[in-house]
Amino acid sequence: MKIVFLECDALEATVRRPAFAHDWAQHGKLAPDAVVPALAGAAIAIVNKTPLRAAALAQLPELKLIAISATGTDNVDIAWCRAHGVAVCNIRNYAVHTVPEHTFALILALRRSLVGYTRDVAEGKWQRSEQFCLSGRPVNDIHGSTIGIFGEGALGQGVALLARGFGMRVLFADHPPPRAEGVDFTAADQVLRDADVVTLHAPLTAATRNLIGARELALMKRTAILINTGRGGLVDETALRGFRCADHRAAARRQSAARPRAAQFHPDAAHGMGEPGGDAGAGRSADRQHRGVRGGFSTQPGDLKVIETAVSIHLAPCRLPAIR
Repeated sequence: MKIVFLECDALEATVRRPAFAHDWAQHGKLAPDAVVPALAGAAIAIVNKTPLRAAALAQLPELKLIAISATGTDNVDIAWCRAHGVAVCNIRNYAVHTVPEHTFALILALRRSLVGYTRDVAEGKWQRSEQFCLSGRPVNDIHGSTIGIFGEGALGQGVALLARGFGMRVLFADHPPPRAEGVDFTAADQVLRDADVVTLHAPLTAATRNLIGARELALMKRTAILINTGRGGLVDETALRGFRCADHRAAARRQSAARPRAAQFHPDAAHGMGEPGGDAGAGRSADRQHRGVRGGFSTQPGDLKVIETAVSIHLAPCRLPAIR
């Protein structure tokens, strides 16, 4: 049995090979036109973010299993695999603490203007201040505020647990079935209207693509924060750009784009958070839609901020619920 491991250098881990007899081949990042030749004759493909669409899969008749070395499965054509008997599995629950904690790192950074104050201190403004404290930027508590969570899976529940510890009111946005048991849901529009923080923890599916668009952004408070630690396609980039340009000054860095384009940075991005990363650059494949715009921003007039986040999350093997 032939096993091919693509993007092996994407994992900072030692992968234990199976005990049964097999032929093993592994590759680093491959050009799109090199993927099918590399997988030729393979019964098992191990991938991370490599797109495997119907056209490519149809050329791999011996393929029986796709093992995704991540949680998200939107880079694989699940419907094609289901129709042709190719099993798909992924890694779940390995970031049940990491993602919620990172979500709150973004929330606290935005609510307390940490990025702006970091820049101010680096520029010597605190040292030159005549007062003991450096002020001028909003610093808001999260205790007593409302957080709206889209997605009540392990990650959404983890965020809710931390939020309650901070003394926040927690609202889970309602959605079509399937729904998790034991969760009190609130109509999604009401969540958007009431929430001081909206955070997305849903998989990227046909039902959740552009989950947050122009209509949803318009419902949010002008002082609200939107956090997306999921797939970028959960947020409509066109609507977001229009929203930003309508009445706000952007302080943004896009991690990558749903459509090929050069990386964009704003001069107000914090030191160390607005520098180009290895994932930036033009000429990206349209198959990287699942990366998109990710991070958090506040809708406070005159001070829209986006902080990069590099977390990928969720989804079940071969079964794609509307919301997890």
